[in-house]
Amino acid sequence: ARGKYWEASYDAYDGFVILHGTDTLGYTAAGLSYLVQGSEKPIALTGSQQPMASSLTDAALNLQRSLIWAADDASRDVAVVFDDLVIAGTRAHKQRTLSFAAFESMNYPPIAHLRGSRIVRSAATAEAPLAGPPRFYHALDEHVCVVKLTPGLDPAVIDALAPHAHAIVLETFGVGGIPSAGGGAWERRLFAWVESGRTLVMTTQVPEEGLDMGVYAVGRAFAEHPGILMGDDMTLEALVAKTMWARGCTTDADEIARLFATPVNRDRAVG
Repeated sequence: ARGKYWEASYDAYDGFVILHGTDTLGYTAAGLSYLVQGSEKPIALTGSQQPMASSLTDAALNLQRSLIWAADDASRDVAVVFDDLVIAGTRAHKQRTLSFAAFESMNYPPIAHLRGSRIVRSAATAEAPLAGPPRFYHALDEHVCVVKLTPGLDPAVIDALAPHAHAIVLETFGVGGIPSAGGGAWERRLFAWVESGRTLVMTTQVPEEGLDMGVYAVGRAFAEHPGILMGDDMTLEALVAKTMWARGCTTDADEIARLFATPVNRDRAVG
């Protein structure tokens, strides 16, 4: 679904429940968070770990809990409702392949827990006042690639991506480590990528606690280089979706950086 569909249907309903496969549910939840911003109506995504035909399926319970969430007057914005958790759409990550508790809220508290038919909202995620009507966006730049650093990876991979990708989300080691061997080959290629007008987003392979490239010398040069965007403690799903959205809005590097730094649906810390 893209922004045009939601914009045309939005006024006709009080809330929305989307049934979705779990493998890419986190990406869709993040994408909708950027395409439909500031929604005063709930948009809940859910699915199941077991097929609906299975006697052990969790589908009915997840659907029931999603409807409870979507029917509540205090619910709003994009969220994943799964097992007994309600997770901000930009913070949901599939952590388990078999367990019913498939999703975790990464680096941010769950919005709520569901206890039977009762919603227990988290005080730590109290809602800020909405700023005007919802904002709909209609474009994503899908030429975004994720590169995961591994020992021995040839930095020439960046050159190979240049004809095909407009943006790279680079998964670094630890809090932001990038190999310095090879005469600075990674540094040269990544700086050239940014200077060519493409987008570079830094994140970490470690799921929890986020990025801080200023801690060690192997990351400090990138932290100080103009035009490189920092993923902080955002999920990979949100980083990919936000980069697609920002580049779908503009190709101006300064405006991309501004959009990227603007918090949306709890995707990054404020202040």
